[in-house]
Order: sequence, then structure tokens, then C-alpha cells
Amino acid sequence: MAHEAVIRIEGLTRTYTTGSTAVQALRGVDLQVMRGEMLAIMGASGSGKSTLMNLLGCLDSPTSGNYWLDGVRVDGLGRNQLAEIRNTRIGFVFQGFNLLSRTSALDNVELPLLYSHRGLKVDRRQVALEALRSVGLADRVDHEPSELSGGQQQRVAIARALVMQPAILLADEPTGNLDSRTSLEVMALFQDLNAKGVTILLVTHEHDIAECATRVVELRDGHILRDEPVTPRRDAARQLALLPEIGA
Repeated sequence: MAHEAVIRIEGLTRTYTTGSTAVQALRGVDLQVMRGEMLAIMGASGSGKSTLMNLLGCLDSPTSGNYWLDGVRVDGLGRNQLAEIRNTRIGFVFQGFNLLSRTSALDNVELPLLYSHRGLKVDRRQVALEALRSVGLADRVDHEPSELSGGQQQRVAIARALVMQPAILLADEPTGNLDSRTSLEVMALFQDLNAKGVTILLVTHEHDIAECATRVVELRDGHILRDEPVTPRRDAARQLALLPEIGA
């Protein structure tokens, strides 16, 4: 199971056309992400990493090439089919949290279940509560986003992404709005989830964040420039424990 490819892309290209100008954002990318990996995608602005993330998240369609997600051929699917894939097989975590204000953490996490077939088969409140427990927020279920710290808000967003039991968690700059300590807290959580078997793919421009992954892929000009394991892997929880306490 651990050696199964949850993501497989072959010759993926994406060309954007504006008037008579064609811009090749991706130029024949081949990539596999194995189940249980934690993969970091890096690259400068214009490298193609955001385009790749959008394609992997089924938010956009490739110009050419093949894409399999969790054994399903994705390229060529229609809008409704892509929406179904996004809702059932992918968990999204964004830089800006994207939580509903004046809505409790529990209600925020439960929301995806209200619009899915899975929500008809399970106790939605219990599933949402278990997701919040898994990210260490069992004592914050009734708190609204304004009553939570940035790190706690991101934990709620991660719990929300987990309730659908997705094949893969896609995190787009998940620590971009967080300070160093809180970033380590979030990365320690990702590493803990990954150790429990959750497949995670994150986009980051920060090298120290990428070092928390098991593997790094770096893009340049629409090509993969580097694809290598992280050795040694940065232990976010251990580094967090070495930081002085705030106010100490």
C-alpha cells in the first residue's frame, strides 16, 4: 500500500493564451507521488508550481498529458466530474485559512460533509469532532475564528480538509501567514498526520518548511529542476521543543 502511486502524471503541459501570445506554464512534467509521502513543491515566481498545484487539485485542466489521482484518470473529465473529484478525493489547506467568520470551529469543519454523499452516511458532528481532536483542538470546538490564534485557525482548516478522508492533502503555502513558532507547530502537525499515513503535498517558497517533507520537487520554467528525498528530514516537533517559551 505504501508503494502505491496516489498521484501519477505523464507529459503534463499547460499553455495559457492571451490574444496572440501563448505562455507555456508547464512543459511536459512527469511526476509520481506515492501513498504516505509528504512532498514539497518549490520554485520561484513563474516557475509553474502554482499551475501544477491547480492541475493536481483539479482546479484547472491540462493542455495535454495524462493525470491519474488515486487510480482515477482525471485529464479530460468535465467540470462536474472534476468537482466530484475535488470534493471526495482532495483536501485543501490554504494560506488564508478560508474559514467562515461568526461560525464555530465545529461548524466550519462539518461544512464539507453537508454537501457530500459521505455526510449522509456518517454522524457529521461526531466526524467533525474527531477531526478537531486529531489536530489538537478538542477544547476549541465552540470557538469562532476571531477567538482563535492564527495557528489554531490553520488547524481548523486542516481538520476541515480531513473530514472527507481524502486521498491526498494539498496545502498551498500553509505557513505563509504564520510566525516562526506557529509555522513549526503546523509543520509538526503535518508530520504527525503524515506519520499516521496521510499523503501530503505542499507548495512553499521557504526552504526550512520544505525540509520538513520527505521529498522536494523544484520547478523552473515549467520543468522539474530537482526531485530528491529530504535527508535528514527536519523534525519540526523537536525544533519547537528547543525554542524558548514566549515571555520566558
